[in-house]
Amino acid sequence: MSDAKKVTASREENTAYINQVLPVKESFDIIQRDIMIGGRCASFYFIDGFMKDESMLKIMDSFFGVQEADMPADATQFSRECVPYVEVDILGDFDQIFKNLLSGVTCLFIEGYEACIAIDCRTYPARSVEEPDKDKSLRGSRDGFVETIVFNTAMMRRRIRDPHLIMEMVEIGNSSRSDVAICYMSDRVDQELLKNVTDRINSIHVDALRMNQQSLAECLYKRKWYNPFPKFKFTERPDTATACLLEGKIVLLVDNSPSAMILPTSILDMIEEANDYYFPTMTNIYLKIARSLITFMTVFLTPVFLLFMQNLNWLPEVFSFVAVKDTVNIPLIFQLLILEIAIDGLRLAALNTPSMLSTPLSVIAGLVMGEFSVQSGWFNAEVMLYMAFVSVANYTQPNFELGYALKFMRLELLILTALFNWWGFVIGTLVIIGSICFNKTLSGRNYLNVKLN
Repeated sequence: MSDAKKVTASREENTAYINQVLPVKESFDIIQRDIMIGGRCASFYFIDGFMKDESMLKIMDSFFGVQEADMPADATQFSRECVPYVEVDILGDFDQIFKNLLSGVTCLFIEGYEACIAIDCRTYPARSVEEPDKDKSLRGSRDGFVETIVFNTAMMRRRIRDPHLIMEMVEIGNSSRSDVAICYMSDRVDQELLKNVTDRINSIHVDALRMNQQSLAECLYKRKWYNPFPKFKFTERPDTATACLLEGKIVLLVDNSPSAMILPTSILDMIEEANDYYFPTMTNIYLKIARSLITFMTVFLTPVFLLFMQNLNWLPEVFSFVAVKDTVNIPLIFQLLILEIAIDGLRLAALNTPSMLSTPLSVIAGLVMGEFSVQSGWFNAEVMLYMAFVSVANYTQPNFELGYALKFMRLELLILTALFNWWGFVIGTLVIIGSICFNKTLSGRNYLNVKLN
């Protein structure tokens, strides 16, 4: 496929080469259909499953009506006069033919024509356009991205009817040849950032984007293992993606992925959600402040509790009720760490539980495990209360990666506080601040939107 062999005027020679390269006889879904068009031998190649039978029947019926005397002189003229379809292209080398054919485009070879006629009447299997489960909105639209990139670009184009909206299509992966769309507003985007992103994408040399968007993210920016904060923001909502485009951001879409990658990003972008766009200014500000405070508490609530329990003399008298009053059979730090792992275990169990059983099993896990773990002496009620708040509060912000980044920061702060008391708490806090301040993103700026060298 890399020799760039050219199409010849001999249909037999062209089909022999295709049958040599592609497993036409071995693969049931690669179809070769030989017919006569205007007294000449012709061969169709298409992928079963990407071609609707009705479309193929109508095209072939039209070709059967072409008379020998009416046959045009070349493939270009034939595509204009005899092909009853909108998206038609003329291909001259087999590298492009194989790429289009394996993508679902129907390729037609006619005896005497020194070119291939590519008819793009493919139809990809796709699920319905419905609101994503993770990123819901109270008053917004109810559609969401799907796994077909053309549908996703159409949903954004429907919302932005502006000639400055550019959607460039590139191909990544020697084997997968995945389609990636670079979407931006040409009059609003940061041109330096756009050039940086385009150069990085064009310089990617991999065999395949095995995990679609995640593989692309890892190719674009090699993250540091010691900094868990995400470099990109993802969304499955087309209204959120278009709002970001109008703000001058860049949106990357990968075929077979139902989400959009948005860049550049900051900590405020990460904790933002779709509802922020649909409420009045005062409500919007309140929701952002509330979400920010809860996000702050998810990191510092249990470490501060542990710090005061290790230094009860620091606890003001008005807050003396928060002190652990029952017998502590297991050190508090181990209780907190065990519950951190247990909560993730319950979350993983919920993901793999059939939907009809998830509700009753969640009730059983919450009541039985919560009640009897305290009565048995393994955990104290105060520890269970604070960890319950942390586990629920994690769901107030929509970004899954950011939730786990905050969890890792909380674990680091807990361990340092348990080992070195208040010195450990101070060091852990500085590590968290440093992780945010020095988390360099693709734009060259950190989470606080400050330029880093």
